[in-house]
Amino acid sequence: MAAFALRAVLISATALTAAPAFADGELNLYSSRHYDTDERLYTDFEDQTGITINRIEGKADELIARMEAEGINSPADILLTVDTSRLERAKNADILQSIDSDVLEARIPANLQDSDNEWFGFSQRGRIFFYDKATVENPPQTYADLADPKYKGLVCIRSSTNTYNQTLLASIIKNDGPEAATSWATGVVANMARDPQGGDTDQIRGVVSGECGIAVSNTYYFARAIRSDVKGVSDSIDNIGWVFPNQDGRGAHMNLSGAGVAKHAPNKDNAVKFMEYLASNQAQVYFSAGNDEYPAVKGTDLAPSVAKLGDFKADAVDLSKVAKQIPAAQKIFAKVGWE
Repeated sequence: MAAFALRAVLISATALTAAPAFADGELNLYSSRHYDTDERLYTDFEDQTGITINRIEGKADELIARMEAEGINSPADILLTVDTSRLERAKNADILQSIDSDVLEARIPANLQDSDNEWFGFSQRGRIFFYDKATVENPPQTYADLADPKYKGLVCIRSSTNTYNQTLLASIIKNDGPEAATSWATGVVANMARDPQGGDTDQIRGVVSGECGIAVSNTYYFARAIRSDVKGVSDSIDNIGWVFPNQDGRGAHMNLSGAGVAKHAPNKDNAVKFMEYLASNQAQVYFSAGNDEYPAVKGTDLAPSVAKLGDFKADAVDLSKVAKQIPAAQKIFAKVGWE
């Protein structure tokens, strides 16, 4: 994927008025996206199509297990979730189906699609470094640098069970091989300022408190603190610097939020319509404006909070292939003692 062209978000009249033909019926959505701002995605789709969305929300693993247990009788039409690892888990559980959509093929970059078209990515987040400007003069510039002994006692990062970290390590395996990935994970463990704990925002708070010099986090957590009041972060924005890693190489790792059509979807046509809606200009703009994410569709305007992070080069690795390295990543985490 080419470097993002960052612009302030401008929601034009044309972006909001383009609508598909009016339809009838319903859509049963199983979603693990826990963002209140997604409500507009649903209501706009309902207003445009006349299709009623029935939502069941929960944690990704719980929803996947539920769909497995329901089998052919499952009412699910769509699984909407975050991170490539969970989408691949759903595919491996045989609860999704391949779909044909010229709209999705044209709008969603190939590296953000499953190789069998069982899932598609609709928004992205960069997994990057945040650091204390006062204490870290030369922050790491690559993912490999994070394992350098000169950063011993400075790094705060989430646990090995976190899907974002699993996908990051899986991308290192795909790009650099298992030996390099093992060495990297070993070095990061040695450089940790504390045992892994909390979510991404907690890693950034560790920088603010002085417990950490460097934090690894998804971009949208920090962009959210730019846009709104996030306790323990927003008041210290000016003291925090950030680095998009590997800008002279493959680019920064991106994880995604995506969806797939359920294998036994009773409303398949409506499910495909919803997937295509998520790739529309209107929905893509809102992923950034509503939740501080990077849209999947190239050329989409960005929210000011996201644009403030600056231009960068993103890793264009095929995330479908990265997802296949998740089991290997989990084994490496266990081997090196990453809690």
